[in-house]
Amino acid sequence: MSSDTTEIIETDAGPARITWHQAKKARLVLAVSHGAGGGIEARDLKALATVLPAHGVTVARVEQPWRVAGKKLAPAPKTLDVGWRGIWPALAGPGLPVVSGGRSAGARVACRTAAELGAHAVLALSFPLHPPGKPEKSRAGELLGSGVPTLVVQGGNDPFGKPEEFPAGSYELVEVPYGDHGFAVPKRAEISQDEAVALITDAVVEWTGSLG
Repeated sequence: MSSDTTEIIETDAGPARITWHQAKKARLVLAVSHGAGGGIEARDLKALATVLPAHGVTVARVEQPWRVAGKKLAPAPKTLDVGWRGIWPALAGPGLPVVSGGRSAGARVACRTAAELGAHAVLALSFPLHPPGKPEKSRAGELLGSGVPTLVVQGGNDPFGKPEEFPAGSYELVEVPYGDHGFAVPKRAEISQDEAVALITDAVVEWTGSLG
């Protein structure tokens, strides 16, 4: 993998940061942002940045303006969408199809803005189908409304929505057995943490390879 480069992008929500992980012969850009309480050092985002460039996918890990500003909590969804719109021209800059993605709150942003921004597809990691313990507050509409090919990667034990809670739809869903919202698996699980992460990267490699 070539050396990582970072750039600051001015958006209407403040400066955002992109860390680029370039593929030698890229055919896609996969842009992924973080959740509402974490950053781009999340295990799944780091793993994708390490693995995918060897498969012709340049990975752009995106830090929303609130993270760049050093704040602890994410702003309202509308503000997150503003930040994502602001970095899109930089993501599309290489002239390749852009897969819009993210984990948790970042997955919601990707779904909400995909059609408007012309995303090639959506990668939704740990999609927060509902707040923990409140299945009646479903966000399924955002997922079902992405309007583009969508892959959901969901922990089998995610309190924000277990795989079996997801509604029928035209998206694909890959389960990470025993995984929680951060894809952590307990020590007693039948798969190791490394195997859980490999499940994620293998699924995304296969899926991005299938995108026309």
